[in-house]
Order: sequence, then structure tokens, then C-alpha cells
Amino acid sequence: MPVGFLISALVTLIVVVDPVGLVPSFVAVTEGLPRRSRRDVALRACLIAAAILAGTAFIGDWLLRTLSITLPAFRIAGGLLLFSIASEMAFGVRISRQSQQAEQALEERARDLAAFPLAIPLMAGPGAITATVLLAGRAGSDAANLAILLGAIVVAIALCFIAFVSAAAIAHRFGVTGNIVLSRLLGVVLAALAVQYVIDGVRAAFAI
Repeated sequence: MPVGFLISALVTLIVVVDPVGLVPSFVAVTEGLPRRSRRDVALRACLIAAAILAGTAFIGDWLLRTLSITLPAFRIAGGLLLFSIASEMAFGVRISRQSQQAEQALEERARDLAAFPLAIPLMAGPGAITATVLLAGRAGSDAANLAILLGAIVVAIALCFIAFVSAAAIAHRFGVTGNIVLSRLLGVVLAALAVQYVIDGVRAAFAI
């Protein structure tokens, strides 16, 4: 059981979190930040997401039931918030605003980006939370399986960090014009992802 559960947990979380698939979103939302700030954002986002998923493994199902919050509602809310970020990127609002910020304000924004939208809902989103809750249900009260699940979470998030750090280096080579164009294009892609979150949430809500 431990070996089978290990493989299942690793494959499930890596596929759901999708570290490689998050790279375009990371590049888009951190456009304009210094290289060191991007690395800090990546580290903070990964730590926050890991903490959320680890907490979900222990109390996620109980907390959602206690607060009467459904996953479809969480998905819709996350999609709407994510769409607001995507619209700013698509219309260049973020770029003009960032150019006017002082260093302190830039650091504060970096902390905000780490929490939203990177950690939530992109990394520790409804899909990852759902997968973690289901895997925790399979693990039951077995300490070994819970440890395996936590290890799988760490591996998935570590892969995200590696992907983010590599993405920052690649984006640095694009130059100012390349990053502006990429930000606009990825803003549209991120908007579509946000709309898909909402659509999936509405479908799931009506299916309940």
C-alpha cells in the first residue's frame, strides 16, 4: 500500500499542480519585478502553497464542511479574482502602475503576488485542494501514508520552484519589449483560464 500510495500521490499532485504549466502565469504576473524579487516571490508562493496543501491534508475536508463552503464556490471566487489580475495584464495597467512604484511598494506587491494569484488559486487551487482532500481520505489515520502525502506535496511544490526560477532567467533574456508583448498575450491566456475556473465552478454547482 505505501508504494502504491506514494506513486498515486506523486502523479496526482504533479499533474494537478502542473509546475510547467504554471510557468507562463508566473512570468506574466511578475513582469516588471527585479530578478531577485521574482525569486523571492517564487519562494514565498511555494512556501504558502505548501503550507495550504499540508494543512488541507490534515483539516481540509473538516474545514470545508464546518464552514459550509463548497469547492464550486471556491472555484468561482478564485476565477473572478484571477480575471481581475488577467485584465490588468492584458491592458497594460500593471506595467504602467509598476513603473511608478517606489522600491518599498514594489516589495509589498511582491509579497501580495506570492499569496495571490500564485499560491492561491494557481498552485493551491480547487483542483489541488480537491486532490489533497481525496488523497488524505485514502491515507486515513495511517501515519506512514500521511507522511507520504506530505512528501508528495513537498516534491510537487519543489518542482514549481525550480520551474519558476528557470522562467525568471528566460524572461530576463527576452528584454523589455519581449516581456511587454508576452505579458499582454499571457494576460489573455490567464483571463481564459479564469473564465474556465468560473465555468467549471458553475457547472459543478448546478450538478450538486
